[in-house]
Amino acid sequence: MKSIEKQWLDYIEDHLQESHKSALEVSRTIQNSPLEYEVPNQSSAVPIYTRTLHLPKFFTQQDKENFEKLCQTFYSIFEKTIAAYQNDPEIRALFHFSPELEELIALEPGYQAAIPVLRIDVFYDEETGDFKVCEFNTDGTSAMYENDLMFKFLAQNNVWKALKPEVSYMPLMNPLVDALLLDLEQATKKKKPVIAISDFLENAYLPELYAIEQLLQDRGYIAQVVDIRDLQYDGVSLYSPKTGVYYDALYRRAVTQDVLDHLDEIKPFLQAVKEGKIVLAGAFKTQIPHSKTISEALFEPALQKYFTEQEVKWIEAHLPEAFDLTPETARRVKQDRKHWIIKPKEGYGAKGVYAGVDLAEKHWPKLVDGLAEHGYIVEEYIPHYQSMNIDLLGPDGLKPYSNLTGLYVFNGRFAGVYSRLSDAGIVSTQYNERMVPTLFLKEDQ
Repeated sequence: MKSIEKQWLDYIEDHLQESHKSALEVSRTIQNSPLEYEVPNQSSAVPIYTRTLHLPKFFTQQDKENFEKLCQTFYSIFEKTIAAYQNDPEIRALFHFSPELEELIALEPGYQAAIPVLRIDVFYDEETGDFKVCEFNTDGTSAMYENDLMFKFLAQNNVWKALKPEVSYMPLMNPLVDALLLDLEQATKKKKPVIAISDFLENAYLPELYAIEQLLQDRGYIAQVVDIRDLQYDGVSLYSPKTGVYYDALYRRAVTQDVLDHLDEIKPFLQAVKEGKIVLAGAFKTQIPHSKTISEALFEPALQKYFTEQEVKWIEAHLPEAFDLTPETARRVKQDRKHWIIKPKEGYGAKGVYAGVDLAEKHWPKLVDGLAEHGYIVEEYIPHYQSMNIDLLGPDGLKPYSNLTGLYVFNGRFAGVYSRLSDAGIVSTQYNERMVPTLFLKEDQ
């Protein structure tokens, strides 16, 4: 445990009533902020609400250097993977994408960056600096707004006010907008392109989309959040019939699987993309690293020949074992449920993810057999790094939490950290996730 963490927890213990009152204040602030919202037109949906703990996540400058190297290395690997996919039929065959998706992936966006927005989720060991990959996120990468707001809410944390630690925070929203504008202006060759921010809005993290819209408008851009199904195309431009605005560029937050599931509903959007009449921040080639299949493909000799020897060693050291879930592999998976986690090849938000450690022994074999040959992969389950933290609004007090560290990469550069904790085997909102602000200690702290 870092000294600042010990000081923090000691202060809580010595000022328990004051700390409890502070935790209530932070919780009320979250509930009265954009971080609590209801999905529009979904009366049965449970409101989305950020839950937190009273101790932030502290990383060292060495951790920051480790994160920068991690992000640079994987970004280089992904640049080479995307290029290999586009040029080598043998590599394309590894991913088993549909013809519709292959056609979209072949389209070039017109800007230099291979992946405008990437988040690499890792299980990071704070004692050793070692890590294993959880997953890679490109389409729909989110939580930048949540991160920035939760740092702002630290001002109400009594321990923060008392200790005044020497730390820095890496803001995400303005750097995100900087990265998007760099790409979109490069591709459109316009100083102020008109921008749509688009998703299937019932699936979107709306507070963040509207915050991005506001940041762009504050900089003098015409920018609008619009449902991707509402866009129309006149053969020249993509536009919104509701607002009458014609767009030069679009920030795609709709994940690729949602796009493929609604092809008939978004024909105007797709036609404009195929005819090169709209620039996408988040071109479809980003699906190559986003797909869960990447966990298998990176181990294939056909793909590894495009990497340096150092990159191959990096992959072998940091990616968990992964393979298709078939009736043949199911026999191996059923033998030791605690060693495996099952994921859909295309998905997000931990939907349809099953960790053996969270399931009863009697249920595991039936689950595994039922998912075999239905588009799932199996990955080696990585024991999570655990750190002590405290929920002052819950009954458990101080206890260990599993950590998941999300590393943002904007146009190839490390941009910040998203720290999530849970007392379950999967760190996700539906599995008791808690989000805490991430801070970097100054030198020698």
